[in-house]
Order: sequence, then C-alpha cells, then structure tokens
Amino acid sequence: MFDTTFIRIDGFAQPLPIEIVLQTLVNQGPRVPEIIELLDWKVERDFYCMVLERPIPCQPLNDFIESYVGPIDEDDIRFIMKQVVFAAQTCCQRKVLHRDIKLENLLINPDTLEVKLIDFGCGDILEDEAYTDYSGTAEYRPPEFLETGKYHGEPATVWSLGIVLFVMLFWKFPTRRELNTIMNKDIEGLSEECCDFMRCCLKIDPRERIKLERLNRHSWIKTNEEKKSSEIMGQFGS
Repeated sequence: MFDTTFIRIDGFAQPLPIEIVLQTLVNQGPRVPEIIELLDWKVERDFYCMVLERPIPCQPLNDFIESYVGPIDEDDIRFIMKQVVFAAQTCCQRKVLHRDIKLENLLINPDTLEVKLIDFGCGDILEDEAYTDYSGTAEYRPPEFLETGKYHGEPATVWSLGIVLFVMLFWKFPTRRELNTIMNKDIEGLSEECCDFMRCCLKIDPRERIKLERLNRHSWIKTNEEKKSSEIMGQFGS
C-alpha cells in the first residue's frame, strides 16, 4: 500500500486516505464557493485519485501576483483576503486543519478576483492539543514551532494568513526585522486598518494573535470604501 495516513470517518465502512477525509469534511454542510469542491474519489491498492471542480478561468494566486502590472490596489487585496479568511474559518469550523494556506494553494479568477482554497494534502484533523510536526511550506511555519517544536492549529492558521497578506503586498516573505517594523509603525501607502490587520496576524506570541473567528470582523475586512490606488511597492525592497 502507498505511503499515506488512513483514518476512519462516519458514513464509510473502511478507513480512507486523510486527504480524501479532509476534502469530504470540508465539503459537508452548506456549499462554500471559496473552497474547491470534491466531486468524486477512488481508492485503489497502490494509489488514490480525486475528481475536483475545475474553475475556468483560474490561475494560482502567486502567478496572478507575479503577472500583475504596477502596484496592487489595496481594495483588491482586501477582497481577496476576505475570501481566504472565510475559507480558513470554514475549514476550522468543520474540524479541518489545512496547514498549507499559501498563494500557490489559492486559485483566483483573474476577471472576478474570486478565490478558491485547494490542496489539503498537508492537512490534518483539527485538534485542541498542540501539534509537534509541520508538513506545510517552510516560509509559512509559525514562529512558535521553530522555537518550541509545537503549535496549535488555529493560531498557526492566523499566522499563515498574515504571511499571505504580506506576500501579496510586498511580493516577498518578511524578515524578522520587517516583522518588527510592522509591529512598531504603520507602513506608508497602506491604510491604518490594513497595517493593524497584518499586525494582529503576525504577533510572534501566538497567545497575542487575533483569534481566527474574529478576523472577518476586523475593521479592515469590513471596510467598504471607494477604490483608490495604494502605492505600496518599494516599502520593503527585495
């Protein structure tokens, strides 16, 4: 048998690969357009396959960002982040820890900016206890895991959302010095609300991070103001 974790889920007689389980759990309940839909699946002796929806048009969010001409409008970034936050909240509400929320795992419709979270292959069942292994992308690891070898699912998810926002804004991953800068002052060209949202997500101490369930009530996410260009590139040079 191939190397993957099998677990049991209500409604199925046999244990299933964990990726299928997570996709099944996260698709239970009301349909969530911000999460890729599992249409069908099959498990064989040496492999398993899943049939997923194929949104058209779409591209990975990192490709969309890289192809963007000029500075990205903060209102567009807010619209994208609002969807990503909702997808992350839905995962955790349905006891799914995605553990690899990053630009590459977000599909975006370049015409409408609608976003879908994909790829649950690094995920796990969400537990209250601390995790001691991290199978997601290194650049999105929460600092508490690097310091203690442990982390909790929801605070780690909030950290990854902060990194997603930073990368969309500045097209790079933050250094420790840049994180300190964010904690101590607003960034020129960004709204105070945007800076505060990023600051709330990227607190080094997970106990001080904003709760995942509060993110969609943050003033930045709730802001509905007229579109205006935010000249944000160049604050943190490559």
